[in-house]
Amino acid sequence: MPTPIPASEHRARILAALRPLPSQGVPLRDARGRVTAVDHHACVAVPSFDNSAVDGYAVRAADLIGASAVCPVILPVSSAIGAGQAAEAVEPGHAAKIMTGAPMPEGADAVVPYEATDRGSDKVSLNLSPQRGANVRCVGEDVTGGALVVAAGTRLTPRHLGALAATGHGTVDAHREPKVAAMSTGAELVQPGQPLAPAAIYDSNSFIIASAAEELGARTRCVGGVPDEPSRLRDALEEQLDWADVIVTTGGVSAGDYDVVKALLSSHGVWFGPVALQPGKPQGFGLVGRRRVPLFALPGNPVSAFVSFELFVRPALRLLQGLKPDGRPARHASLARALTSPAGREQYLRGTLTDGVVTPLGGPDSHLVASLAQANCLLRVPAMTTTLGAGAKVDVLLLEDAR
Repeated sequence: MPTPIPASEHRARILAALRPLPSQGVPLRDARGRVTAVDHHACVAVPSFDNSAVDGYAVRAADLIGASAVCPVILPVSSAIGAGQAAEAVEPGHAAKIMTGAPMPEGADAVVPYEATDRGSDKVSLNLSPQRGANVRCVGEDVTGGALVVAAGTRLTPRHLGALAATGHGTVDAHREPKVAAMSTGAELVQPGQPLAPAAIYDSNSFIIASAAEELGARTRCVGGVPDEPSRLRDALEEQLDWADVIVTTGGVSAGDYDVVKALLSSHGVWFGPVALQPGKPQGFGLVGRRRVPLFALPGNPVSAFVSFELFVRPALRLLQGLKPDGRPARHASLARALTSPAGREQYLRGTLTDGVVTPLGGPDSHLVASLAQANCLLRVPAMTTTLGAGAKVDVLLLEDAR
């Protein structure tokens, strides 16, 4: 048996073989969740014209020097300006009624809010002496023309889309969404909801892998229950190679008599070997087909498949989208109880993290899918650590928000 390689080395080899997917113009309405390929700058200043911040009266501040509730100043009202309307100039000694967002008329340099007036129509009593610029939103106050709005490598949220829309962008230049084919192999697999024959089990891996990829913004296909027959597996792979940007298989990567994934793909340039990892020791990766599609061959046990996805597929999908190839957020925590770990293998245990304390769940076996559903983190034990006492500090990878 070859010597297992560190998980970090396997991950580094994978990432070195990949490049971000090409970019494309995406209509703003369809861009949520996509990752920008270039910097996006403001097409216009925001605001693009001086406008009123309140409902009130546009005035010349010099006309209201000394105005107060005791000694108001009365001015004739020359016009009324609504949002989106052109504004006539305000002559000295006059005021213009103005609504929030309406353009400031030439000559006016301040706005007195309704609350400091009698809201007159033909003439208005103003009991406030404003400073120049009071209640005026100036050109470029929020964003200057040409300023950076969204940097390259940003996953777009509603907040980003609002800023892009406000600065004139109808489309964004974003990396293409990865298309991921999740393929589970094994003659024993039956699709959930169907009758379960003797010696059969339900396919869970294609659902785990596809939904995990979708969380990262990928489009997916589930190809469940491919039989352990070289011709059937070859046909299933060829069917996906023209569509997928990534293929993830589960099962068939160990040394068993029916591990056809390894047998078939080894001759197509896919590397198979042991990784110093528990769960998830047997791994495979390579670029296959005329399009050189990345193929991840993961173990078949559900927990092994999930941990392998987190450590190897997740950072790869982020890189393809133009993001930093990071894993899950990490945090330090105190161990709730003592545990042991095999020497020479980096171990990832399911756990629950509460108030800075992590409790291992389910033991090390890789078929215990119920404890995976209960976990909110993965607890990492370094390769050369064999025992940890209660209270020891450990690293955990957050699978969801944890207190």
